[in-house]
Amino acid sequence: MFQTFSGSTRRPRQVNLSGRKGHAFGSPGTGAGSQAALDRAQQERIQRQRERDQQKAARTLQRVWRGHASRQEVSALLRGEWDSVEGFSSAQKFPQPATAYASEAEALAQLQRLLRFSHTRNMDDLNRIRHYAFRQMETVPTVGFTPIGPWPLAYLRLQRMVLTVMDRRSKLGYAEWNQYEDFTTILRFLADQIPTETSQNAKQYYQTLAQVVIRLSPGWEESNGNTDMTEVLKAILAAIVTPLSKVTGYTLNAYEAFGYVFMTLPILSMESTSAVTQMFRDSLADSINYKLLANAMATLFKSSGITSQPELVETMNRLRLLSCFIFFHRYAHNFRSPEAYSAHKDFVTVVSLLLNTLPINIIEDQSADTDRPEDVDVPQSADAANGFLRDQILSLVNQEGIGNLLSGSSQSSGLSEEEKVEEARQLANYALALLRFFPRRGDEIRMWLYIGPSTARPEGSSRNLPAIKYFWEASKQSSVFGTILRDSRAAIDLLRPKTAPSEATNQTVPPAGLVHHAFWQAPRQEANRAAAIADEWRVILVFLELYTFVLKVTDDEEFFSSGRDLYSNQARDNALPLSEVKDLTTFLKNLGFTLYFNASDINVSEERDAGSSSLSFFNPKVPEPQPQKQTVEPSVGGVAGLSLDYVKGLVTGLLRMVYERDSRRKFLPADHWLMTSRFDMTGFIPAVVQEEESRHKIEEEDAEDMDADEEEYDDTPQLIGTSRTQQQRRLERLQRAQRKASRRRYLQAVAPRLEILQNMPFFIPFTTRVQIFREFVNLDMTKRRGSADPESWRFHVMRRPDAPQTFEKHSAKIRREHEFEDAFQQFYPLGQGLKEPIQITFVDQFDTAEAGIDGGGVTKEFLTSVTNRAFMPTDYIDMFVENDQHLLYPNPAAVEEHKEALRQAGVREGSAEWRLQVSELLQRYEFLGRIIGKCLYEGILADINFAPFFLRKWALTGGTGSAPKESGYRPTLNDLRDLDEALYQGLHQLKTYSGDVEDFSLNFTVTDTITTDFTSDPPTTRAITKELKPGGSNIPVTNSNRLVYISYMARHRLQNQPYLQTTAFLRGLSSMIQPSWLSMFNQSELQTLIGGTSSSIDVEDLRRNTIYGGTYVIGDDGLEHPTIQLFWKIMKDLSDGERRAVLKFVTSTPRAPLLGFATLNPRFSIRDAGSDDQRLPSTSTCVNLLKLPMYKDEGVMKEKLLYSVFSGAGFDLS
Repeated sequence: MFQTFSGSTRRPRQVNLSGRKGHAFGSPGTGAGSQAALDRAQQERIQRQRERDQQKAARTLQRVWRGHASRQEVSALLRGEWDSVEGFSSAQKFPQPATAYASEAEALAQLQRLLRFSHTRNMDDLNRIRHYAFRQMETVPTVGFTPIGPWPLAYLRLQRMVLTVMDRRSKLGYAEWNQYEDFTTILRFLADQIPTETSQNAKQYYQTLAQVVIRLSPGWEESNGNTDMTEVLKAILAAIVTPLSKVTGYTLNAYEAFGYVFMTLPILSMESTSAVTQMFRDSLADSINYKLLANAMATLFKSSGITSQPELVETMNRLRLLSCFIFFHRYAHNFRSPEAYSAHKDFVTVVSLLLNTLPINIIEDQSADTDRPEDVDVPQSADAANGFLRDQILSLVNQEGIGNLLSGSSQSSGLSEEEKVEEARQLANYALALLRFFPRRGDEIRMWLYIGPSTARPEGSSRNLPAIKYFWEASKQSSVFGTILRDSRAAIDLLRPKTAPSEATNQTVPPAGLVHHAFWQAPRQEANRAAAIADEWRVILVFLELYTFVLKVTDDEEFFSSGRDLYSNQARDNALPLSEVKDLTTFLKNLGFTLYFNASDINVSEERDAGSSSLSFFNPKVPEPQPQKQTVEPSVGGVAGLSLDYVKGLVTGLLRMVYERDSRRKFLPADHWLMTSRFDMTGFIPAVVQEEESRHKIEEEDAEDMDADEEEYDDTPQLIGTSRTQQQRRLERLQRAQRKASRRRYLQAVAPRLEILQNMPFFIPFTTRVQIFREFVNLDMTKRRGSADPESWRFHVMRRPDAPQTFEKHSAKIRREHEFEDAFQQFYPLGQGLKEPIQITFVDQFDTAEAGIDGGGVTKEFLTSVTNRAFMPTDYIDMFVENDQHLLYPNPAAVEEHKEALRQAGVREGSAEWRLQVSELLQRYEFLGRIIGKCLYEGILADINFAPFFLRKWALTGGTGSAPKESGYRPTLNDLRDLDEALYQGLHQLKTYSGDVEDFSLNFTVTDTITTDFTSDPPTTRAITKELKPGGSNIPVTNSNRLVYISYMARHRLQNQPYLQTTAFLRGLSSMIQPSWLSMFNQSELQTLIGGTSSSIDVEDLRRNTIYGGTYVIGDDGLEHPTIQLFWKIMKDLSDGERRAVLKFVTSTPRAPLLGFATLNPRFSIRDAGSDDQRLPSTSTCVNLLKLPMYKDEGVMKEKLLYSVFSGAGFDLS
């Protein structure tokens, strides 16, 4: 086969270069002649090219050498002419001191000659430069000419030569001042003569001086302030300051270069005890114009960005620049009156932009705030900030500066709306930067913004808008607010992290309502639009931060007064009218819904990156080594450093706070909170149940990976030869972490309804959520028991070999009047096993079992008896106490009183017995939480009323991880009212006191009272004083910090003091009921879930769902017994209070089930109790059974029924 066959049978013509004759279409032969000819031709061609290259190179060398020789000749000639004018021979030294030139023309001619022949590596030329410069210094004041015409350019060339010399010497490591002294003086003179050109060349100018300072600064530390070093310092300072001291059209260029080149030097931010170093920094701060510096840096950062300059790429350089920038401002005001500069627009811009580029942990002793979410894990900086850096950064957090932040805002009518909006954006950027960088002091920053200026304004001066109103007005005018207010779906595009301009392939579609009406937008216009949206987000976020703080310290009276003080009838500065609160909640609703329901759409880019890891072809379990990627900082909405979890937490927390106020006192429309239009409600419940099953699977997989991590954990030293095994384990751990993150993203994508229910449940109707709750419980029962029927579980257990032991663990003998103690001793070891059916036998004081009907309802009798006994007041330490409204909450002093009793009993503090006793008390709280959880699990109503603030802790303990701290419990002033009305009134008086609160002589301490002797009359008590914050006993409560004091007091009373008791109770509750299930309800809804609805009793619903027994069973005719008909007639005639009494008489609770009496467990039942009409009705509350004699007279039945109901009698009364 011919591999080159082309389809033609004609043989191709053969070309013969061998010189031998042959046929054109014949074979060329195999002789060596053809190859030899080709080789000779190639060699000849290469040789000819080599000769041409050699000739060309020779001509180039000759040309270069001739040029060099000519220049040397010309330079020598010029040197001779220059030396002859100066009057010296080359062997002589230049005379000292220098004398002035006779005329301007002579000086200019000599300078031009000097520039033509001088070389910076020629020492004689350097001496000539020195000589000329010093003569010129004498000439300028003597002749008195102005450097115009050719002078500026000539001076600039001379300046660049001087800078080159100094730069070369610094790079060679010269650290002696005599190497730089003359040239520094020359440099200062030239900068003084041509300030404009020097400012244009400022970058090279300050880079050279910075290198000189770096070489000389080690000697400053050792000089101890001697006179010689002081003179050196003055010379360098003069050279540095000269371009900055003369104002020209390019002075800001000089300040820019001075800022990013010189202010980043370590010597300026060094924590040094050297007098020279401190004098250098102070003299520099005293010489510059801090306003021009701020304006120059703000203009540079806004136009080019911070990291556009190589000097600012390193984090420590940015920190040094920021610290020196703050120091110069503080120095200019003698380290006092921060309000004089902190509100300056350029200062705000520079500080906020630099702060946003720094990791929040770069300053030591900064940790996450206990009230704020941890958005992003920032790596620790390798360079620790010294004392000087720390002091300057921390000086930003002060009441005067932050309180007067808005005092510099221009709120006059002369400004355009665009200018006002731009100003609000800058202030918001600064406030948000402070909140991000100082999380521990977040409350103080919010409070100072909230309070405003601390000093009174003079009469007649204009009053600035309060921060809340200022940022609220700016937020309302933003396109982001308006767009999301109208359409929740538009928030998806507004929240998506913005791509870099180079990523042209991933351009996002502009959100509706924000598209400029044009056919095409240039990239710069698109970037500007993205920056504007990011700025609008900052304004909105600052407002949300401030309003969250305001709601924490505002009670309901102030909130519902529509912004007016109840006593002075004056408009309160920081309150929003209720009509505007409605708009705010609509915006938050739409934003919050999108954050949870469309989280996967917002994070689509992150998911794509996370899922891009590939597997090895040879081993699919081992990931391919991926190139190291730089950690991408979160930028939700285009705001650098802003994470989605932070926005979720902020929106969730604020929305819940407003919803709670609306729940206590309605001021919004009935269906305002619902978002059912965004759901398909017909299949909503099954969809949520399916999402819950997915969540369970993910949790099980997480648990398996966690178990694997624990099994593989090995802290033994690594053995030789096991590095491959160790590496494999690390890879497996990495894979598990990736799988866990992937499952979380998957859950976020497949369980959006569950996310809504757990974080913003009020978007869904209450009855729907109750049905979902019962579905979750039934699903859990089915998984644990195989069926929701207790008998099915018992039948399943009977087939197991350990059936006797299992039944024994789930059985208990309970003595009357000792229900809680017996239940605790026998059932506490069960743990979550308490979810299974239990077998209860009540015994009397003689250990004789009580007779009763065991239809499964004994469990109800047991649970209600245990709860009644646990919450009953005693003569010793009560686990729960009542407030003024007789609502229950954990006894805050229980643990301290128990410890005091142990001390009196002689138990050594910290001993094993001590720990055991304290632990047993907390176990009792945990068990009581399980009992309440068992009631909720079994659907048994309990006549217990908890304080709202305690129930809020139940509802706010089930965060999904999106914002666990923001959706967690936060103490408020209104909660304090539910705890202690007297304390609330005292703190309210302190908050609204118009005088000086120091008159009360308060400090940041709190006094707890515990009972030490319960037998005395009255009981003996002891006061324990604790500090609310470190050093609180030495911090007086003033008008400026009283809001913080109120916040700390509420946190102590509501959260810190009862922490152990509450945590133990909630731990037990969560072992029975998933915290995420409880998070679907607010405090009032949880109370309804526990004890039933407080609405009027629906007699017809009760009648439809009643079971009859004995003689009262309905026959084939479908008619009720006459006594039953009489009973229902009486029930209809009773008042609602009397109906509730009857219901409590039968079921032990006066409230109806949430979803009607069809869900009452066990069902409401009536059976006959004989025909004696003198007998009283009796009940078996364990099975919700009313034993009703066959009365024939309506009056007799009503009299007997009400007598039994209100007599306090009950079980088997006759």
